[in-house]
Amino acid sequence: MDSGLIGKIEKAKRYAEEPKRFHFTTFDLVFHGDNNDHHVKFDSGKFYCDCEFFITHQRCAHTMALEDHLLKGMELG
Repeated sequence: MDSGLIGKIEKAKRYAEEPKRFHFTTFDLVFHGDNNDHHVKFDSGKFYCDCEFFITHQRCAHTMALEDHLLKGMELG
């Protein structure tokens, strides 16, 4: 492995330890839930999910898992 690549790997590790460096503006994913797959989207500062609970409450276990746990400390919006 060349020294340039080694330097980039080390830099990537440092970046990953600083979640505030990342600013998500939009993303789209499939969440594999216990019973079904769900389409989750983040756009214009808001989460969206196709599950029934989200439709009535504007939050659900799928969006909370992302926002409150997986992406905690990262800039959204």
